[in-house]
Amino acid sequence: MLTRLTSFTTLGISALPVDVEVGVLKTSVEGKFTIGGLGDTAVQESRQRVIMALKASGYRTPMGRITNVNLAPANIRKTGSRFDLPIALGILVSNTIIDIPAETLKNTALIGELAFDGTLRHVTGVLTCAMACRDLGIKSIVVPTVNASEAALVPDLRVIAADSLCHVVSYLTGEAEPPAIDTPASAPSTDAGVDFADVRGQMMAKRALEIAAAGGHNVLLSGAPGSGKTLLAHAMRGILPPLSREESLEVTGIYSVANLLPEGTPLIADRPIRRVHHTASGVAIVGGGQIPMPGEISLAHRGILFLDELAEFPPQVLEVLRQPLEDRRITINRAQGTVTFPADFSLVAAMNPPKYSSATAERMKRRISAPLLDRIDLTIDVQPVEIADLQRKRDASAETSETIRLRVIGARKRQAKRLKSRGISTNKEMSVRDLEELCPLDLQCAALLRQAAERMDFSARSYHRTIKVARTIADLADSDVILIQHVAEALQYRQPVGV
Repeated sequence: MLTRLTSFTTLGISALPVDVEVGVLKTSVEGKFTIGGLGDTAVQESRQRVIMALKASGYRTPMGRITNVNLAPANIRKTGSRFDLPIALGILVSNTIIDIPAETLKNTALIGELAFDGTLRHVTGVLTCAMACRDLGIKSIVVPTVNASEAALVPDLRVIAADSLCHVVSYLTGEAEPPAIDTPASAPSTDAGVDFADVRGQMMAKRALEIAAAGGHNVLLSGAPGSGKTLLAHAMRGILPPLSREESLEVTGIYSVANLLPEGTPLIADRPIRRVHHTASGVAIVGGGQIPMPGEISLAHRGILFLDELAEFPPQVLEVLRQPLEDRRITINRAQGTVTFPADFSLVAAMNPPKYSSATAERMKRRISAPLLDRIDLTIDVQPVEIADLQRKRDASAETSETIRLRVIGARKRQAKRLKSRGISTNKEMSVRDLEELCPLDLQCAALLRQAAERMDFSARSYHRTIKVARTIADLADSDVILIQHVAEALQYRQPVGV
């Protein structure tokens, strides 16, 4: 008898449907159990887990039968232990040990790893599998109880949460009703954060970070050790606008595939901030591996990628950032196929300025290339704070992160309204054509920008990025047009930083 069930495998952050075909044949020789369909080691080891789980659950399959399992389509690599549950159910149905209605099998997807005692264990990528399930018109999905709240984030999909193989059988045969699952609205905020009101001085740096948050721009903080660069970078997260529901699902899906979703947090509500040490490899930053997994730039999607001590990173590691900064995604090519991960983040980098008379300056120039600096929209010289300022109590009139955040949200709303017809939402995403059509400069602004570009030897990219920053400054000022003061302020943040 042949039984066909539906499951999913993950490729990057996408979920692809897999038909789990289970066939049982009578034989006079000792029974065999084979799994085909380009499965990895974890898939092949499913045989031991399934056999032990069936016995522990009280099911005895007839002797003298060959069990063949095929995971189709056979040309797609299958990874992980998520196929244990559909394989076990397929064996039970094919041997007529249990009777599950054909309509139920057709409209239900199953994922779950089996322990030897028949219980179901956590699997990764459940959210992306549930979203793919809904998109394919499959009405129900069976998942381990520990993954239930994650799957329940997807609307219009019936989630059946089970603790064990026996529970799955009772739910699908109609012997029992599955427990109700409350759809989590959002996860509690985990951001302890640094309030801008607690950062002494640094008014220019605070203003630049506000502009960066409003337009999604990239920032380089250059200053002496202890001047507050890291503190400012951490404070920036608190002024970013909240994630929309769609963005939260997008970020949560990435963390689910990477198996980094915090326990008890089915939905990531805070914009991520990823702090990368200079010893990190290129693969760790952009993603990859034999089985491609998201790297730091994808884990920072919709949030901040913070690179401290920028000049200490190897040049080959920094250079891999150039394409993602431009395209807001990273494409990884492997023999098994091509995987694209989202990478729409704001780069916040910090470094100590070199001494021009030392060899350190030359080493920095070799490490941080001009094309990479071209992709940084705002450069800020962070000066040390006076001890007298540090000893003063917090100024009651100092702007809090929440006050600044409200301005950022307002600027983002203006951008979203203006850019809606273009299919983008922030100023940093604008193309050259978008700039020409949506960001015209009057004669006075154009003359100032041309004069500065010639004096500072701007590239075409620097020229266009300066206009994007000016547009963001205009949005913060609630201005429909870019004025000369907006261009002048944007030019302040394109000063050289000594590399």
